[in-house]
Amino acid sequence: MSEAIFDAISKAVTEGEEVEADRLVEQALEAGLAPLDILQKGVVHGITRAGELWKANEYFLPDVILAADAFKTAMQPLEPRLKEGTDGRRGGKYVIGVVEGDMHDLGKSLVGAMLTSAGFEVIDLGIDVPASRFIDAVKEHQPVIVGMGAYMTTTMLQMKTIISELEKQGLRRGLKIMVGGVPTSQEFADEVGADAWGKDALDSMQKALKLIGA
Repeated sequence: MSEAIFDAISKAVTEGEEVEADRLVEQALEAGLAPLDILQKGVVHGITRAGELWKANEYFLPDVILAADAFKTAMQPLEPRLKEGTDGRRGGKYVIGVVEGDMHDLGKSLVGAMLTSAGFEVIDLGIDVPASRFIDAVKEHQPVIVGMGAYMTTTMLQMKTIISELEKQGLRRGLKIMVGGVPTSQEFADEVGADAWGKDALDSMQKALKLIGA
């Protein structure tokens, strides 16, 4: 029965059925299924499938937008339960955002969901985030990690600017920095002085845990 619900949640997210995705997640929670399983086997599986269809040119931008909206809707009842399920094991604060000039937030949302499930307190700055806002967030929240996403080659160099400004203001000590997004790579992360590069949502979560010694 659980596998059938996971498959149904995945399908609803992939097909952009917001109401159905929300209803099925609530049903799965009421049935006592583990929130982390619902996340990974249902919600994340569904949005990952939408991404695969996009890459295969079987999905177009409107399809991806609908899937992303369904993903966000499905996450609303899940997020508080994921936080409860960490059994008090907190990873610390993780500030995440998409750099200025970039409006793509699906990858960031996926990473944020995985980090929440791993016990991090995620402070999501959203999209099109200027360098000054990243700096202010570090000062305000004092996170253990800052994650920056870029999905266009024209915006990815913003990451270098932000890292340089953090260093200039003396905020880099004890702070780990991760970068990710389609045009980025391990070589790019090394070049801009980041501590880690996230290939995808799961990889980002695993590397974030490694950075804090978990």
